[in-house]
Amino acid sequence: MSPIRSATAALTSAVLAATLTACQLGTEEQDTSPIIIAADLELSGPGAPLGKTYQRALELKAEQLNSSGALNGRQIELRVKDNRSDASESLRNVTDFSTDPQVSAIVMGGCNECAMGAVETVNGQQMPTVALAAAEAIGSPATERRYVFKLAPSAPDSAEALAVELHRNKIGEVGVLRSDDAYGEEGLTVLEAALDKADIEVRGVQTVRATDTDVSSQITALTEDEPEALVLWARAEQADLAAVAARKADYEGALYFDASAAGELFLGTTAQAAENATMVFTQTMVIDDVIATTPAKAARRQWFQDYTARFGGYHGSSSFAADALQLIADAAVRSGSSGDKPDREGIRAVLETTQMDGLSGPIRLTPDNHSGLMPQALTTLVVRNGRWHLAG
Repeated sequence: MSPIRSATAALTSAVLAATLTACQLGTEEQDTSPIIIAADLELSGPGAPLGKTYQRALELKAEQLNSSGALNGRQIELRVKDNRSDASESLRNVTDFSTDPQVSAIVMGGCNECAMGAVETVNGQQMPTVALAAAEAIGSPATERRYVFKLAPSAPDSAEALAVELHRNKIGEVGVLRSDDAYGEEGLTVLEAALDKADIEVRGVQTVRATDTDVSSQITALTEDEPEALVLWARAEQADLAAVAARKADYEGALYFDASAAGELFLGTTAQAAENATMVFTQTMVIDDVIATTPAKAARRQWFQDYTARFGGYHGSSSFAADALQLIADAAVRSGSSGDKPDREGIRAVLETTQMDGLSGPIRLTPDNHSGLMPQALTTLVVRNGRWHLAG
């Protein structure tokens, strides 16, 4: 054999041996690129209390996932923008995120109009997006919202649960204060249908805007008809105002809160006015009342404790943001998406077939249903001694 052929053969053998050894030892190069997830949140304006809750939850969950080793050596990188509780600003943020080739997916906050206004852009840019707002039009019909998913209590589920609870307590007539937005309009429609089935009369309806800081006129109008209960279908800030206004007006009937009214675990200055009030929401809000008999319940309790330890209190909606981040991170890993060039279609496809016992409760997404939180996630809570507790 010539010296050249001998040297070539030796080199080939060495390369082959090195390759085989690397394969055998599992030392092939690992993808350590970051998973970049963007967030469009209400960090100023009327939606700021909820938007800041979502930001805290996203940051805490990202920190937990990054330190867990569950992402196969990768790390989540959050990119957060304030939409100022304005749909136009939100659309600019979403457009910027969507045209950034490094961004794998977007989490949107609690602004219904923002999420609904971004649907066309999100679909056009093929950007997987999980919205934390509640309006059904965000994720439905799923065939026209291929890249949009929703993770919040749905109005029909909340309405049905409220109607069951009102009927159980032999309430025959109610007044309704609803938010002046898409979720409030949708909510009134499904609530009236659910109450009609339960033979409960709606005596009056008033609306409240997210910017309202005084709802006494609406409450006065509702209580003039002397309904047996008031249903407060509005954000936490306006629902709290309504509870205080009702008691100041000497209204002695029952108060029922929709899931959108969930806020802090401890009610603070509204505690006395809201005593014995009922709310339909997820069990995680009061998981310290629950014995952790399953891994899912244990995880919810741990989240509750971690969030409380970090921020000095618990906000009910924090788990939705944490679950959204978990869904996206899992989809990025399972799809094999690289941080250098995220496989957005792969992430979308995984999201669309996800089943998870999340921090908020059971989550199921299908090609026909992009609203993930299952009805079974909702339970009945009641205010006792200034904080929410599990009813019963």
